[in-house]
Amino acid sequence: MGFLTYIKDRVQKFLNEKNFVTDLLAMLEEKTGIKSNYIVTGTLSIFGLYVLFGYGATLLCSLVGFVYPAYYSIKAIESTDKEDDTKWLTYWVVYGVFSVAEFFSDIFLYWFPFYYVGKCIFLLWCMAPFSWNGSQVIYTRIIRPLFLKHHTAVDEIVSDLSGKAINAAENLTKEGSSTST
Repeated sequence: MGFLTYIKDRVQKFLNEKNFVTDLLAMLEEKTGIKSNYIVTGTLSIFGLYVLFGYGATLLCSLVGFVYPAYYSIKAIESTDKEDDTKWLTYWVVYGVFSVAEFFSDIFLYWFPFYYVGKCIFLLWCMAPFSWNGSQVIYTRIIRPLFLKHHTAVDEIVSDLSGKAINAAENLTKEGSSTST
């Protein structure tokens, strides 16, 4: 129950701050007479039901995995604290690996009931504001050990491929300039 209380307190703190969302909620509350807490609860409920049963679950999961992290990544870039930069870089590395893995497995996973609910929960866990969030766990236990084991070989392959690409581009420009004269 501690985690749910933490989330509730965090949302309540966010709703008490002055920002674009709270300004919008205040305007909606004024026009409709519905308290902003009910508007938020209703919106989150509709969002949850839509992810469960809606057609655009893919889009909603992508928005969950991208919009909030992108916003806080920009804030991290603009701050002087290095720790938040590392946190969000770690998230984006895990998100990238997850996206590539999902590309190859999505055709099978799509048919599992509540796949998008699981995906949204996974992405929320990856961006959660505590030290044992998904990004940290997956990076330290899976991605980092694989990277440390294979980065030298990958660097050699990338270097070789970039050298071949540069040579091919040079040959193309030489051939192009010789045929134009």
